[in-house]
Amino acid sequence: MKPWQLIGETQTPAGETITLTRHGAEYVIMANGQSLMSSRMSGSEEALARFGCARARTIEQPRVLVGGLGMGFTLRATLDVVPPGSTVVVAELVATVVDWNRGPLGPLARHPLKDPRVVVEVSDVAAVLHASPGRFDAVLLDVDNGPSAFTTSQNDGLYGNRGLALARAALTSSGVLAVWSARDDRRFEQRLRYAGFDVRVERVRARLHKGGPRHTIFVGAL
Repeated sequence: MKPWQLIGETQTPAGETITLTRHGAEYVIMANGQSLMSSRMSGSEEALARFGCARARTIEQPRVLVGGLGMGFTLRATLDVVPPGSTVVVAELVATVVDWNRGPLGPLARHPLKDPRVVVEVSDVAAVLHASPGRFDAVLLDVDNGPSAFTTSQNDGLYGNRGLALARAALTSSGVLAVWSARDDRRFEQRLRYAGFDVRVERVRARLHKGGPRHTIFVGAL
């Protein structure tokens, strides 16, 4: 049996240890020893892009923000559905994760960072939202394990009332906010409605038609 191989290790600005490991053809990114994502389960990330960009794909030159690069699957799915004149900004807090996507993770999602439509912002996605009033036709958030993973007040900057107000302000008048979550979260759904979004909730499998755990996509439209 092949052992797990450590490919890389880094830290977030908050001091969390992030590692990239490989076992055969599978890659896993972990935070403080807990699995965040696996290359074997990318279906729900692809669904995030499909639901979130349903309107943007009908615009000639849409602007889309992807919050959280991960292994590049959401970014790749976004690029596959939006038109050639699009601008897709990806905000990733950890610079090393960007390096991994330019290196060993690149082939998994067919090297999305090489697409000329992509602009990389090594920054907190909340800061990008704050600096971008009325800029985006779609905002796709795939940070941590979704809103229910956050338990401290500092995370109000993204998934709390203030964060949702930032996201709403960063959208165009017909924009869409889509949020990936590892599980259902009724309180977050209520916060979305309170922030002024028309909300629907999509439940998908991690491997789409091939099973895996169920994940939730919150879709908020203006």
